[in-house]
Amino acid sequence: MEIIVVLHNIRSTYNVGAILRTAEGLGISEVVCSGYTPWFKKPGLLPHLSTKLKHQLTKSALGAEEMVKVTWSEDIIKTLIDLKKQGFQIIGLENNLEQKSILLDNFKADTEKIVLILGEEVHGIPKELYPEIDTFLEIPMKGQKESFNVSVAAGIALYTISLLKT
Repeated sequence: MEIIVVLHNIRSTYNVGAILRTAEGLGISEVVCSGYTPWFKKPGLLPHLSTKLKHQLTKSALGAEEMVKVTWSEDIIKTLIDLKKQGFQIIGLENNLEQKSILLDNFKADTEKIVLILGEEVHGIPKELYPEIDTFLEIPMKGQKESFNVSVAAGIALYTISLLKT
């Protein structure tokens, strides 16, 4: 299965680094950063800011930032449309009452090509991306909290999806 992860508007460099480390460990083919997600190779980033971001990312990525293919998207909607044209199923990871999310345990992939979108830590995936998302997945919670940290949720979802057969 080919899996691409989209990190849209992730605020924390440490979350980005942890997700990159998880992506590398699970053999994810690509990570796409967009919005205000911190990425030290973002086009046009000033050198001193690039150095600072790389230092922060490296603390949690532990070298995975150089092992995983990471690209930058200036227009994430166009990127998602292009990926759909290439046969990718676009999955949003969040509890979405408006779109009727599916529990991760019940998810069956339509294709061998998946894009998993992770949104901002507090507010999730912005509504302007909803029209491009084929399915919303949520991770069942057993405690009182309503969500996991985005990097933990990414690990749970990516591991589960990577085991799926279509």
